[in-house]
Amino acid sequence: MTPTQTSHAPAPPRPGLSAAQLAGLIACPRCDAVYRAVQPAPGERAVCMRCDAVLIAPRRRAGEQIIAVALAVVVLVVAATLAPFLAIEAGGRAHASSVLDAALAFASAGPAAILALAVAALIVFIPVLRALLVIYVLAPIVANRPPAPRAAAAFRLSEALRPWSMAEIFAIGCAVALVKIADLAQVHFGPAFWMFAALVVLVVIQDGFMCRYSVWKSLER
Repeated sequence: MTPTQTSHAPAPPRPGLSAAQLAGLIACPRCDAVYRAVQPAPGERAVCMRCDAVLIAPRRRAGEQIIAVALAVVVLVVAATLAPFLAIEAGGRAHASSVLDAALAFASAGPAAILALAVAALIVFIPVLRALLVIYVLAPIVANRPPAPRAAAAFRLSEALRPWSMAEIFAIGCAVALVKIADLAQVHFGPAFWMFAALVVLVVIQDGFMCRYSVWKSLER
């Protein structure tokens, strides 16, 4: 069944609004339009009338699903750093490397070491950290317990790290690069490559399940 889309009537803020009135407003993250927040029923969505961005999209058991996906992300990223990512064979010589081997290949090359560490952080450490923060925030909420200490700060950090979590970008970039060198050498995909391919799907699923408005409201209770 296709979820019903419900739009909120615009409510431009007026001078002198109380804190309670401000708490009842929601701003579109894409076009900054301001609306009165009305909680839709599970399965429905509140969308922006100006740009059609989804503002609120509650789902039943979404917290449990997000935690399961986040755990899968942690397992896949950790396993992918240990398993072979790809092997290249050319001229009778073969070489296999893992994700960390590729990311830290220039770790001892002076100024390039900073770039190598940044790549390792973007494709390994930040995705794992963001998944762990999501679990830390949502686990007490799913268990109907009070939010964990500094859960709001943890969720805010998780959202701030979202643009910098680039494991899926790394996987797609490697796939494009490997297509270009396929004529020069034999390329064999290792288990880690397929783990990163699965990671691309899981990241999309996690973002699709996440209703940030619902999470913030749960943390305010």
